[in-house]
Amino acid sequence: MPRQQKITFGEMRASGASRVMVHCGDYKCGHSVTMYPALWPDTVRLSDLEERFVCKACGHRGADVQPLFEGKRPASITNG
Repeated sequence: MPRQQKITFGEMRASGASRVMVHCGDYKCGHSVTMYPALWPDTVRLSDLEERFVCKACGHRGADVQPLFEGKRPASITNG
């Protein structure tokens, strides 16, 4: 069964995400890393890279790459 195509890095950046989370494709491992994908061109799809990643924790080839959308920080609460 082929993997679903994901958005391009250009589409990801346009939607406000500047980092990606890369999760090991082995469900038993659970290792993940946050990356700044500045070196990849806008035309590359996140799914295009998934088979290229090799987990440094367990050696599994293949990963799940997801955009990391960071929410705004909550306003500070003051006593007053």
